[in-house]
Amino acid sequence: MKITRILLLITILGMGITACTSTQKDQTQATGTQRIVCVAKQLTEMIYALGAGDQLVGVDLSSTYPAAAGQLPKVGYHRLLNAEGIIALKPTVVYHDGNVAPEAVMQQLEKVGVPMKVFPDAHTIAEAKALMDTLAAQFGAQKQADSLKAKLDTDLAKAAQEVKQYKTTPRVAIIHFGRVINNYLVIGKAGTASYMLELAGGKNVMDTLKGMKPLSPEIISKAQPDIILVTDFGYDRMGNADKLAILPGIALTPAGKNKKIYRIEEHDLIYLGPRTGENVQMLMKLIHQ
Repeated sequence: MKITRILLLITILGMGITACTSTQKDQTQATGTQRIVCVAKQLTEMIYALGAGDQLVGVDLSSTYPAAAGQLPKVGYHRLLNAEGIIALKPTVVYHDGNVAPEAVMQQLEKVGVPMKVFPDAHTIAEAKALMDTLAAQFGAQKQADSLKAKLDTDLAKAAQEVKQYKTTPRVAIIHFGRVINNYLVIGKAGTASYMLELAGGKNVMDTLKGMKPLSPEIISKAQPDIILVTDFGYDRMGNADKLAILPGIALTPAGKNKKIYRIEEHDLIYLGPRTGENVQMLMKLIHQ
């Protein structure tokens, strides 16, 4: 008798789950909304800015802006994704920019039939605007995209005017913690962070041209930066600027000696988006203080 009751309960629960799934699918079809897992921080911010954040059901660990993204389930770092985590969210599509790994995970997602949309990187203001338009087309949000682009132009024009007040060009090094290789890295000159620095009236002093390379005492002491910016995860890992200032190499730099080591949110520095004009103004104040 007891076994019969248990079997009946399992059957009822199963019917309930099926009903929920069917209802969810019906609602998705009726509203035209998607269940998106986004594993690119630049795309995540833009989706929210376009007013489509309610279609996100999961993001990667680097998608930390806006705060609402922090409330969503995480599916691993974009270079160290978890297939089971993504599949469990039952996405109708995965959005990414091609900078994803490991390959085995992407193949597994493809094998089980998870659709993916790959969007291009945006390394210039023009490319960032084009990306906003491309995303807007996914959500029928062109009006929001036009508004975001207009504000971006206004903010950048204001930044360009404000930077004229500074007569010096701070020499800046940018340190980032690489979670995949578990090491601190210096960010090279040929990237979005350096572009942002230039707009803010600073100069990246690292001699590496592309990408990042491991931080070493020799590299940082040779560069002699006036200012060191450390992205949030790496900064918080050390605890505070005083602990960073006494590290080998950093202690020999003007930035280390003068305690000019500042925390900066990664999402404000290493990609372009709707808030880039605001972020340049913030960066300008940070490096010129």
